[in-house]
Amino acid sequence: MTRTNTRPVVTLRSTAGTGVTYVTRKNRHNDPDRLVLRKYDPVAGKHVLFREER
Repeated sequence: MTRTNTRPVVTLRSTAGTGVTYVTRKNRHNDPDRLVLRKYDPVAGKHVLFREER
């Protein structure tokens, strides 16, 4: 897979303040705003919101 400008690599940081991050890719044409996903935070021990960092 080539890394293009259309599908950049983004970092998702936990809103629980634990410092846990996920790395994923997103499509800028479909999601031009910052990405927010509900994922598992192993430090907090529960699912929390993860927001895209720039």
